[in-house]
Amino acid sequence: MKFMHLSDLHIGKRVNEFSMLEDQRFILDQILDLAERERVDGVWIAGDIYDKTVPSGEAVVLFDEFLTALADRGIFCFAISGNHDSPERISFGARLVEQRGIYLSPVFRGEIAPVELQDAFGGLRIYLLPFLKPAHVRAVYPEEEIENCEQALKVVLSKLQEHWDPLCRNVLLAHQFVAGAQRCESEEFSVGGLDQVSADIFQEFDYVALGHIHTPQWVGGETVRYCGTPLKYSFSEADTEKTVTIVELLEKGNRKIYEIPLKPRKDMRKIRGTYLELTALETYQGTSVEDYLQVTLTDEEDVPDALGKLRSIYPNIMKLEYDNQRTRRGQSIETSAPENKTPLELFEELYQLQNNQPMKENQRKLVSELMEKIWENQ
Repeated sequence: MKFMHLSDLHIGKRVNEFSMLEDQRFILDQILDLAERERVDGVWIAGDIYDKTVPSGEAVVLFDEFLTALADRGIFCFAISGNHDSPERISFGARLVEQRGIYLSPVFRGEIAPVELQDAFGGLRIYLLPFLKPAHVRAVYPEEEIENCEQALKVVLSKLQEHWDPLCRNVLLAHQFVAGAQRCESEEFSVGGLDQVSADIFQEFDYVALGHIHTPQWVGGETVRYCGTPLKYSFSEADTEKTVTIVELLEKGNRKIYEIPLKPRKDMRKIRGTYLELTALETYQGTSVEDYLQVTLTDEEDVPDALGKLRSIYPNIMKLEYDNQRTRRGQSIETSAPENKTPLELFEELYQLQNNQPMKENQRKLVSELMEKIWENQ
């Protein structure tokens, strides 16, 4: 059987106050087309379906449309809740939608019964493990010694033995941080590494479809895999190509895994230069000016209303920053006695400390004239 591995849709997410809902609708439509083209039997969604535990109405409608489209195409869907999701909301109506081939992880109460499928190569068992914290597992197994995620997952996986068939192909959907995985800025961090689990605890599975990390990668072996987000959600991912992962499970111990690139509605890019360079026609003509941009201005002096002016060319600037002598070598400003210095001399010292360069003659003249006007009006 052939499956598409997805995770971390974060439907309803806002990035730098920009709603990503239309971008998510666009990429989900593209994913549906790819699923048909690749003739996948099912889609795995490894958590963080929504960006908030209480998602907006628009986000819920979009996910409902996606699930309905999969069901209408006869494609199975297996989805678990992530740390951004409410397990109760994700599992609502689970027994009803199973009739259409949609399988949603239940609220964790200790029992993780697999979904059992059959194909020409025999049995296939898919285990849906929602995002778990140690407290979730301690509540179910108070007799167990559980202090971190590693111990919690070991306890949970040990309880699968009553359903385990070593002759079947066994697949796990999980939403956890596996030690050694590379993180990016758009993910949540846990202090002290208590959220980490070892890839070794998954060694009995034929494939582990992971969610939680936004960059596609495998950890400890190609069968323990993060597929990454279908969209970029931070500028730390600007140079990352987003993909979907296709997993074809053949006979026991044999599989094919490959990635297919995704093309976003609007890319997330970084551009830099002086204000005059970035507003020159030859700089932006023929480029995707509608992309989400982080702009770095290299002008030594701040450009008045730079963001507003730049947005007349690049309407979707998410972030504007400066890279110049002042920002590269920030200096602390300490107050000291005037030492009989003139107001203009004091102002020049302040300017030097703030900008790491002396005032120009035209600036000095302007400040002097302004000071004279202020004193005349007093």
